[in-house]
Amino acid sequence: MNAYDPKGGAETKNLICSSCDIQCTLHAKVVDGQVVKIHSSDNPIFRDNICMKGIYAPKGFAHPDRVIYPLKRVGERGSGEFERVTWDEALTDIAARLRKVIDQYGPEAVAVSTSDWNTSTENGMTRRFMNLIGSPNYISGVALCAGNTAAVNRLVYGWFPQPDFSNTDCIVLFGHNPKRHSWVPVFNAIVGAQKRGAKLIVLDPRKSEMAERADIWLPLKPGTDAALCFGWLNVIINEKLYDEDFVAKWCVGFEELKARVAEFPLDRVEAITGVPADMIIKSARLYAEGLSVIPWTPITDQQRNSTSAIRLHCILRAICGNLDVPGGETLQGLNPDIPQKSVYEMHEALSQAQRDKQLGADKHPVFTYRAMGQLEDATERVWGFRHINIVNGSYMAVPSAVFRAMADGNPYPVKAFLIQGNNPLMSYANMKLIHRAMMNQDLIVANEHFITPSAQLADYILPGDAWTERNSLLDGYGWSAGNKPSQKAMEPPGKCRGAFEFWRDIAHAMGLGNHFPWERNEDILDERVAGVASSFEEFAATYDAYLTPLQYKKYEKVGFATRSGKVELYSEMLKEFGFDPLPYWREEPEADPAFPLSLFMGVREDEYFQTGHRHIPELRERRPEPEMYIHPKTAAEQGLSEGDWVLVETKEGGVKLRTSFKGNMPEGLLRVPHGWWKPEMARGGTCLSGAWDYADAQICPDDDDYLDREQGIPHIKGVPCRVTRIANPVQVAAE
Repeated sequence: MNAYDPKGGAETKNLICSSCDIQCTLHAKVVDGQVVKIHSSDNPIFRDNICMKGIYAPKGFAHPDRVIYPLKRVGERGSGEFERVTWDEALTDIAARLRKVIDQYGPEAVAVSTSDWNTSTENGMTRRFMNLIGSPNYISGVALCAGNTAAVNRLVYGWFPQPDFSNTDCIVLFGHNPKRHSWVPVFNAIVGAQKRGAKLIVLDPRKSEMAERADIWLPLKPGTDAALCFGWLNVIINEKLYDEDFVAKWCVGFEELKARVAEFPLDRVEAITGVPADMIIKSARLYAEGLSVIPWTPITDQQRNSTSAIRLHCILRAICGNLDVPGGETLQGLNPDIPQKSVYEMHEALSQAQRDKQLGADKHPVFTYRAMGQLEDATERVWGFRHINIVNGSYMAVPSAVFRAMADGNPYPVKAFLIQGNNPLMSYANMKLIHRAMMNQDLIVANEHFITPSAQLADYILPGDAWTERNSLLDGYGWSAGNKPSQKAMEPPGKCRGAFEFWRDIAHAMGLGNHFPWERNEDILDERVAGVASSFEEFAATYDAYLTPLQYKKYEKVGFATRSGKVELYSEMLKEFGFDPLPYWREEPEADPAFPLSLFMGVREDEYFQTGHRHIPELRERRPEPEMYIHPKTAAEQGLSEGDWVLVETKEGGVKLRTSFKGNMPEGLLRVPHGWWKPEMARGGTCLSGAWDYADAQICPDDDDYLDREQGIPHIKGVPCRVTRIANPVQVAAE
């Protein structure tokens, strides 16, 4: 859409919002080259998919503190002191320092941390650059959120499915809580399905907003998703509610699974989860009696039994006949007309010797080259391409292992850290380790909008563009086969450049320009849509979304993209890696009386996404302080009043929060918000704009007891803690 209103002098542009990872289709009103208003799309498919973060985004991008020129560190690392330089000066020095690190330590000494939804125009260039220089050490926040889920799903049946909300009979939410201003399209899809008659099952310790809407609410203990799934499978298998024909023809290891499930009688599941056996039976029958979906959830991603729980979600989908069917969960694969950005990543350029150096792959292989590489033949057989990187969650290094190498040089040094649209200091587990790791680098480069706590530790901050300021093509993170265009609505301010230009410029400075032949982001976009339109401009003017008709039960022709060609309920690959080939349950570590309460973290407020948006006045006015949610009875037992400031501590450290009473919280359980810092507070030093006071990453453990074994991701749903009243924290303002 590219309409012009001569009366108002306004132009309308069709954009994809990147204020969170859902990426809603919106419209922008543009006057005199500036975006003056963001509003919902008038396309019936996308109408009402908008939240406050998208509405206020233009104000955030126009903030006077936005970085719009390259900055170079002039004080000690962590001082927060920078001076303005040119792009050429920055790139020349960055390239020289990268070459020095590679010459001294090898290419594996370069690591990247990125958040693709923030950058949009990356087009596979991040991995292309890393693969060409020879480094396997790419990490992303998707290691804890959707990317890891995609990798585990690939182990079971070769793709990451999309739920068909429009035709399903039942929706199951494991802790996920889409709302009017959070995961809005999913919220709207669920509400629409319920109006059509679909049932809703919610599994959540809290009486969340979605639990209020549910036909069945199961208040399970935090982190017990896997055990609950075993309970469901006990009912479904014993009552023969599964699809016997599909299991016989297309599943491997059903008898072994059946024996494992028998280890979980309902009284054991009730004891682990706290959910009464009769409710487990009722909900399992409801799930199995019709076409049902288990949409992706960030909650199951972030548990010490995450791999087993995600595999159990996959197994439930498969044995109940919900895979690749209308009303179930579709395995969409690649769009035949528009190449996915994985095609541009050049994984074939990375030698096996360098793949073998990928940090964390020896101990936690699931989303690394070590496991994903074993699926390449099957992936090519089914989907026509070897290196499909769904949600950027395949072929990743393990974050904790990367930070330990950065900090301590074990098993080898990592000395250069490239950050793109990402705030890694606050986005992974064990912030103290990450800080120590970053302080030990020879080079840190951050491509950013603002001087975040992570950027305050950088040698260079390079200014990035915003989603109102670029043309881009969303391919569902390689998850769905749909493609949506986003039109550039205004010029970026100052010297801001997009993610494509960031990698193109560094690649040219490093002598890799022949592998980056496109001069502009639009050149690569033109190339990607060439099978559909003469140019990206034409494509964007023609389509709000481009999706070829879905084909169902594709496995009947080509099998599944696993080594066996079938759904692997029992994984020979995991067995070869030394893991249990079946899903299992790990009991909680022994209780420590010093930490009598429990907490879950990682939950985002409606106003913010991850660590962003806290500089926008309208959003901060709604949510000015980080709040700990606690049941009033638990608060009384701890001697707390509403509004008290408290220190919430785990064995890793403490975080300062304001007390907020919530009657829907279970007794003994605290909720800690994710991603808090305050841009108005002092930079650098012992403050880091409040990150050392408020960031939940500093209380998140990453030792063996609290890491998932197969993935190496942290457990943040049910961590032992304690709470103590403190004085109102002193806030030091930035100069």
